[in-house]
Amino acid sequence: MRLPAHPISRRSALTLPPIALAASQLAAVPPAFAGHPAPAHSRSRRTRALAIRGADLSFTPQLEAAGVRFSDRGKVRPVERILARHGANYVRLRVWTAPPPGYSDAASALAMARRAKRAGMKVLLNLHYSDFWADPAHQTTPAAWQGQDLPTLAATVRGYTRAMVAKFAREGAAVDMIQIGNEVTAGMLWPVGELYPAGQPQRWAEFTTLLTAGIAGAREGNPGRHRLDVMVHIDRGGDNGGAVWFYDHIAAEGVDFDVIGLSYYPFWHGPLAALRANLNDLATRYGKPLVVVEAAYPWTLDNGDQLANFITSPDQLPDGAQYPATPAGQVAYFEALRTVLSEVPGGLGAGFFDWSPEWIPGVGWAPGEGNPNDNLTMFDWTGAALPVVRAFRPPH
Repeated sequence: MRLPAHPISRRSALTLPPIALAASQLAAVPPAFAGHPAPAHSRSRRTRALAIRGADLSFTPQLEAAGVRFSDRGKVRPVERILARHGANYVRLRVWTAPPPGYSDAASALAMARRAKRAGMKVLLNLHYSDFWADPAHQTTPAAWQGQDLPTLAATVRGYTRAMVAKFAREGAAVDMIQIGNEVTAGMLWPVGELYPAGQPQRWAEFTTLLTAGIAGAREGNPGRHRLDVMVHIDRGGDNGGAVWFYDHIAAEGVDFDVIGLSYYPFWHGPLAALRANLNDLATRYGKPLVVVEAAYPWTLDNGDQLANFITSPDQLPDGAQYPATPAGQVAYFEALRTVLSEVPGGLGAGFFDWSPEWIPGVGWAPGEGNPNDNLTMFDWTGAALPVVRAFRPPH
């Protein structure tokens, strides 16, 4: 898939399927491996459908600093309070190791985590293990960690993760779920943990060494009586073959984790039918809770700032006839997503996170840039909640 013609944001790379990155390798994968179910996880968690209903609010501190305020039915409230009033019970927060000033560092994530806890919500901590955006196309090792060999880098990842989880717990915002990396479909901490280096063998052992180090650090930093679920997150929401290929391989390498996380944007990852087929198969195959950890849908095709949006045409919406880019169409889409999750076998459709429902115009994806996501929000450009916020209500 070609990248947008306008200056590329992290989101344009993040949400594109990594077929463009590793198509030659993935296309050549023998299907036989994927035909053998991986063993169920040793610490399998009980779950129920739609138990998790959350949102990534990582841009909130920047938006508030820029003067953005959010409201619901005319009453101004903190955004997490608005979502919690409608049933949201999780906030997802990313952390970059050394981002540009004002962007998502550990201090801003911790402040938001405390706010989430005060609103009665749980916290999903999304560690990117990168100074700035990490996604299938970019997994740049933090500048301070570059040049380390695999054992040293694994020790760094373990210590960093342990310290981060312990700090959140000490500061009154214990982490309830953690991602070890962000959309690690093609590995993490490149080049050491790159899965598909050009012209070289795939590097599953190296990648999973780093992944396992992060998991170990998270469990070590977690207070003993506090439940912490570990998620491994890729972007293959509509691609069952790609998802099975990935999770079969990390299972074969002995990676011990709790939750499968998938990004699913229909305009990049296909119709809801593809998501349904994928989730149903993954639930049966692995017996783990499944979370659509990044989801979004347009409420308009208009643009709120100077940067072109990702979605500009109804032709980009595979189910657009049923779910047009209108506030009502957005509501209907999220109702359909809830239905898909509620019907996953074994109650393993644990839930969803909307990605950046509050990212209205005012803050760019990088310093000096605009926002290509402003028609995929759950608030209009004045900060008023759209009808779709009802999607966070608890299941019946």
